[in-house]
Amino acid sequence: MSPQIVTIIALVVIFAIATVFPINMGALAFVAAFVVGTLSVGMTTDEILAGFPAELVLTLIGVTYLFAIAQNNGTVDLLVRGAVRMVGGHVAAIPWIMFFVTAVLTAIGALSPAAVAIIAPIALTFAVRHGINPLLMGMMVIHGAQGGGFSPISVYGVTVNTIVEDEGLPDASLQVFLGSLFFNLAIALVLFFVLGGRKLIGRKVDTHAAVAAGSGADSDTEVRGHGTAAGSDVDAEPAADRPQKVTADQILTLVGLVVVAVLALVFDLDIGFVAITVAVVLALLSAEKQKGAVSQISWSTILLIAGVLTYVFVLQEAGTIDYVGEAVIGLGTPLLIALLLCYIGGVVSAFASSTAIIGVAISLAVPFLLSGDIGAVGVVVALSVSSTIVDVSPFSTNGALVLANAQDVDRDRFYKQILSYAGIVVAVGPLLAWLVFVVVPGLL
Repeated sequence: MSPQIVTIIALVVIFAIATVFPINMGALAFVAAFVVGTLSVGMTTDEILAGFPAELVLTLIGVTYLFAIAQNNGTVDLLVRGAVRMVGGHVAAIPWIMFFVTAVLTAIGALSPAAVAIIAPIALTFAVRHGINPLLMGMMVIHGAQGGGFSPISVYGVTVNTIVEDEGLPDASLQVFLGSLFFNLAIALVLFFVLGGRKLIGRKVDTHAAVAAGSGADSDTEVRGHGTAAGSDVDAEPAADRPQKVTADQILTLVGLVVVAVLALVFDLDIGFVAITVAVVLALLSAEKQKGAVSQISWSTILLIAGVLTYVFVLQEAGTIDYVGEAVIGLGTPLLIALLLCYIGGVVSAFASSTAIIGVAISLAVPFLLSGDIGAVGVVVALSVSSTIVDVSPFSTNGALVLANAQDVDRDRFYKQILSYAGIVVAVGPLLAWLVFVVVPGLL
């Protein structure tokens, strides 16, 4: 059996095992890289390790370490409280605040599941307190996370941009970021009106009580009125619910996040080194409070990405990428090929890791993208969007977090609602992404 076929079979086995058993796909990929690389491809261990994505791993460690510190010292809560007050307590605006706050968190480097894990409990508490459809609120959080998830300094963004650069494809960093943001924003807009958002317009809550409710305090002050007149009657602010003072640690963390963004985006310094430098400085300034932050680094995600990308390197060395590319190009219809890859990414990601499948899908698409028969940037954007919008599935980390944090609902019914919505997204999402980013630009 040829090395190309062996590597493809091993890839299928990796995804199958990771789907059925609770085993990190990255660990499986490292094993496959070692076994297949040495026995079938004839590589030495040093040659296999040459494919280890050291720069990407450093980036993931740096940004997740920094985000753990921001979470521990209350900077994330500070951002959420400020965002709610910005809209003056209008109920209809709260789902959108959750969308954009989660988008900002992932855009500045938070892992999508981490951002959802923090915001979903707050958002779903607001939902039960103020009569907002929990499915609407939960999906707004997830789509927000995915909308901001492809910024140039985010985990998804760094992953895709690294692969694109390494493969010699045209730079698509801005297109991937904006494409994902506006695609998810459009879905959120449809969800808002389909799932009862129109009924929320005109209702208002006491902003301080709303924040307390999001933190688990026993308060549900609400005004059901028309408009937002300054004379609206709301309860006086309880002393216990008054906003907490901004601490020095939080101010320093906010400054640190700005510094990371400026140095990485404006001065083009390595985001990994910059993020971990800022994180260490913050940790030194508050050593006792941050001694547990290292354990909060998402080591399982780092293992996942490092393992999968190392195995992708073995695929490349075995000639599998070219082999599959030639087979795909042999179909003779680039548009059909792109559509099939979008559906493969969507279906697999609904049950497995979006980050992993993005790397595999883009790498497998490289040969026919380099042929020039179809716009490479559009296909990269479509694959990225198709592989992440399906994270609404209750089998994905994000969907499971929303399901777990729902309050005062029939959990079986809520599960079926999420599953039904996920089915719609898997069936229609990749097709829409293909039409919007691949077909339409090709017609213009």
